[in-house]
Amino acid sequence: MSSGRTSARTGPGRSRRSFDRDQALAVALREFWIHGYDTTSVASLTEAMGIKPPSLYAAFGDKRQLFDEAIQLYTRTYGARLGPDSDARSAVAALLRHLAADYTDPTHPPGCIIITGATNCAPGSKDVQDKLRAMREETKASIVARIRADADAGLLPAEVDADGLGAFYAAVIQGMNQQACDGATRQTLERVADAAMAAWPGVSHRSDAASLSSPAGRPPSPAGRPERDGG
Repeated sequence: MSSGRTSARTGPGRSRRSFDRDQALAVALREFWIHGYDTTSVASLTEAMGIKPPSLYAAFGDKRQLFDEAIQLYTRTYGARLGPDSDARSAVAALLRHLAADYTDPTHPPGCIIITGATNCAPGSKDVQDKLRAMREETKASIVARIRADADAGLLPAEVDADGLGAFYAAVIQGMNQQACDGATRQTLERVADAAMAAWPGVSHRSDAASLSSPAGRPPSPAGRPERDGG
């Protein structure tokens, strides 16, 4: 990503006006995050960014390219993936706890743009839907892979339905996103995470819920936190 100030001509023969490209991109991310790709117009983007359409096109290409850069910024800044925990269950639990906090963080819009950014796109924006769907599928595939690895290592029953379990936790993540967009608190989403982890195969539901709801059951150490994801 380029940084620093960007200059663009305001019209034929006029002097160049500079603006902070990184700051403008952060504003664009917020607009896409709140309103979605299709609903966010070039007019609303330029008004929020404090620039004119020619400056947007000169700095970012077009709305589609600007959206791609905004998604890259999101994944660098807010995106998370399974952390390096020793087992799949710990990694998934840490991820859900992280998302409960991130989806309700008051410093940015609620939820996840990867889930909501192309919810109501027209047929002409199918490529945007496909891009975000592929990113969600990548997250689900990473959960499935960790479950299969644990089954191969004997940490889970050999007959565990890795695809079904992975799809279940992907659905939990998407449900937590919607709950956050509807105004749910971090504490509520943490209770959702606790309930979801109680469904993990081969654990006692009573002891599992108790351990997850206690401070010791939360992932306090850096090694137990999800890693930042670039995609």
